[in-house]
Amino acid sequence: MVFTMFGAAMVVNRNPAGWVGLAIGLATLVYMMFGWFSAVSAESERGSYNRDVDVSFRWGMSWFIFSEVMFFASFFGALFYARVITAPMLGDFDHRLLWPDFVASWPHAGPAGVVDAFSTIGPFWLPTINTALLLTSGVTLTISHHALRADHRSKAALWLAITVLLGVTFLGVQIYEYMHAYSALNLRLDSGIFGSTFFMLTGFHGFHVFVGAIMLAVVLVRLLKGHFKPNHHFAFEAAAWYWHFVDVVWIGLYIVVYWL
Repeated sequence: MVFTMFGAAMVVNRNPAGWVGLAIGLATLVYMMFGWFSAVSAESERGSYNRDVDVSFRWGMSWFIFSEVMFFASFFGALFYARVITAPMLGDFDHRLLWPDFVASWPHAGPAGVVDAFSTIGPFWLPTINTALLLTSGVTLTISHHALRADHRSKAALWLAITVLLGVTFLGVQIYEYMHAYSALNLRLDSGIFGSTFFMLTGFHGFHVFVGAIMLAVVLVRLLKGHFKPNHHFAFEAAAWYWHFVDVVWIGLYIVVYWL
């Protein structure tokens, strides 16, 4: 976490050494996730987990998702504060304290002389396509879960694979959107408070989609290997909880960031 945090901060501030720290942090994260998934899977298949352990896993995943809720709440709060509180408050000031042509509207290209002109991204069409992709993935994941509970393993694997594919497609569309924003709209991370909040909210959400897709892919591999029983498959349920959480966050982003 330390390598990832400081590496990312250095990259954002255009320090080339930051890529080394970021790479070390992400590589360590992947290694730890792989080791943890492997250990938990092996212990589960050996029958090492009783009801108390299962309950502890459920509480652990619930608190983890709650921490993610608070994580995104902080960024939504920052956007709310900048847009609803700060901008109107600055509009009441003597503009000579800011810059002569300041307008208390959202977004604004301030501070003057620092932020280059940029265009915003509306809901059509890429964000709307991504919304359809994520909502559809939630449906396919639910179908897969019900198939597993009914012990239809091939059907469960098929719909879970479709879910992973939809998640990967979402990431591809978002990458294209970012490329378009940087090249055609001049909208960047340093485009004032709008650029910062836009890329922090959508970027961290994209990272969570990436992590969720990895979790679902691991569950898919285990499913194909014959793991899980109709009445004992918490790894599947935990990944599904996380994925539905990601869906809900995106709906909030779609409305607040792209529409309002």
